[in-house]
Amino acid sequence: MTNATADPGVRVRFCPSPTGNPHVGLVRTALFNWAYARHTGGTLVFRIEDTDAARDSEESYQQLLDAMRWLGLDWDEGPEVGGPHAPYRQSQRSDIYADVARKLLDGGYAYPCYCTAEELEQRREQARKEGRPSGYDGKCRDLTGERIAAYEAEGRSHVVRFRMPDEPITFTDLVRGEITFQPENVTDYGILRANGAPLYTLVNPVDDALMDITHVLRGEDLLSSTPRQIALYKALIELGLAQRIPEFGHLPYVMGEGNKKLSKRDPQSSLNLYRERGFLPEGLLNYLSLLGWSIAEDRDIFSLDEMVAAFDIHEVNGNPARFDLKKCEAINATHLREMPLKDFIDACEPWLRAPYAPWPEENFSRAAFEELAPLAQTRLTVLSDITPNVDFLFLGEPVRDEKSWQKAMKEGSDALLRTARAKLEAADWSSPDSLKEAVLAAGEEHGLKLGKAQAPVRVAVTGRTVGLPLFESLQVLGKDRTLARVDAALTELAGPAS
Repeated sequence: MTNATADPGVRVRFCPSPTGNPHVGLVRTALFNWAYARHTGGTLVFRIEDTDAARDSEESYQQLLDAMRWLGLDWDEGPEVGGPHAPYRQSQRSDIYADVARKLLDGGYAYPCYCTAEELEQRREQARKEGRPSGYDGKCRDLTGERIAAYEAEGRSHVVRFRMPDEPITFTDLVRGEITFQPENVTDYGILRANGAPLYTLVNPVDDALMDITHVLRGEDLLSSTPRQIALYKALIELGLAQRIPEFGHLPYVMGEGNKKLSKRDPQSSLNLYRERGFLPEGLLNYLSLLGWSIAEDRDIFSLDEMVAAFDIHEVNGNPARFDLKKCEAINATHLREMPLKDFIDACEPWLRAPYAPWPEENFSRAAFEELAPLAQTRLTVLSDITPNVDFLFLGEPVRDEKSWQKAMKEGSDALLRTARAKLEAADWSSPDSLKEAVLAAGEEHGLKLGKAQAPVRVAVTGRTVGLPLFESLQVLGKDRTLARVDAALTELAGPAS
């Protein structure tokens, strides 16, 4: 049943469940596995744990594949790639799990448990009252044939439990060092439901064993399941179904607002949020890599290639890592600034067309955008920021931001605008410096410095008090459209005709 080899090299796996949208904690796990595989020249197995029919969905499965492709995290075995251990969706491996469960039962490593849910809860409650561990108490561990027959005659169904050894289990975690679990805290556990369906506790380690996984890098929330899985690996080795127990490394919790563990339900955890805002995969992955690891104490910005070259699972910090959206944005902004200009322009273009752009498709001019792109590149945090920064260029009329209007169009603004209009009309429109001099001169006539003088012009032309450098923007917009917008602002400032 296993194709394991004596020395498979490093083999890691990323095995999400297709439930809901991918979240950043899941991405961090995928990234660390991918980086370790690439650093060591090993193999990344992408496996889908979809045995929970009530929660799994095909839509979520497709989102997982799409997310990995968007992030650029390629895999060596798995969906769409294939490999020697196919299939890589657990829903297609039911016969394998049934066969392994049967061998565990036949070998005495597992046993049927006929306890009802009510009986289990009563005994747990009694244990809690007496100050004892409230895990399964082993009541069905050594049932006689007669007792089993009696339960069957009563019409009781049974689950299958794995028999844990009555001794401590110690292993060396790649992140946390040596860890020991006492037997009273790791009791016998279910591997098959009453309907025969396999549980995560069976399918996950069985797949790791049969796929010859050598290193399991996963979240700290799964640490408590490790001793159970180690015991199961030992049984599989004795049955000839596995050749090794993998090494484990449990990645630190990612904390969100209020210093609570970031969960799927937290809005800032959704990968789709970052894609829709226009984060670069490189920027997002750069930040997520810092949640537990660093390339150097004084360095936060690096490429994926640099991460791969430096990544060592032993250097991951086990302390909880706080997700800081502001820092994530700052790192993404740096990656945007460091892009080759053509790549930046190409990356922005989707946000300048439907469905993101609020202007008709025919209004968009890539040539006009290319003129302002170098100025925009130094100012964006995420790609979606480009839309409000250049909308004045492609809309028939500028967006009217009321706060900007009230701030800029104060008493005397109409006189300033009339002066600025006259000087702009006479200016040399081949040079943004000439346009600047025109507005500067208009301000001087009204006793205003450039900053105060240009505010009404900016709001009249772009609709906002903040944006790309004004005079370069006016030059690209053109003389006729600029003067027409100044005229429209003057008409509004004059109020309705009497």
